[in-house]
Amino acid sequence: MISAVVLAAGEGKRFGGTKQLERLLGKPLVQHAVDAAVAAGLEEIVVVVGHDAERVMGALRLPPGARAVTNERYAEGQSTSLAAGLRALGASSEAAIVLLADQPGIQVRHVRALIDAFDVTTREPEILRIRFRDGPGPTLLARSVWAEATSLTGDAGARTLFDADPGRVAWVPVDEDAPPDVDRPDHLERQRRVGSG
Repeated sequence: MISAVVLAAGEGKRFGGTKQLERLLGKPLVQHAVDAAVAAGLEEIVVVVGHDAERVMGALRLPPGARAVTNERYAEGQSTSLAAGLRALGASSEAAIVLLADQPGIQVRHVRALIDAFDVTTREPEILRIRFRDGPGPTLLARSVWAEATSLTGDAGARTLFDADPGRVAWVPVDEDAPPDVDRPDHLERQRRVGSG
């Protein structure tokens, strides 16, 4: 089984507030990641909340097989949320696809590309990452690297694993530009204009 970990615990400092709750195309930003995972057929989805946890959980619409966990250490950086999400996954999970609450442009086809590139029998490759034309995208981490991933510190998250040994990453090419992150209010307004056009 392949699971999803949705990281939604951040404070949104550059945004100026809890951006996970901001609405785009009729739903909160965090819901877009959950819906992409559901549509891709992932049976287990863990949403990691932290800052403004009660409001974020209240805004979520979680299907069967999905649940939220709270990272009390969210202020220490994204690595703590990744660790909380991985530790919450069930024993039958072979790998986790890591999705971010501020990337509403990640679609089911991107999640499926990672699923299709991972062999659940051999649990290889250990680390898979989408490569868009202009940059990287979501990541899949096989269970064999979870212990290493849960020991990371700081705000870089799984990127520390890639930077330490780029050769261990298997890239999944996607012939598209990377969907933009929502880091600031103007990023969200731009996406709203695109979505309504």
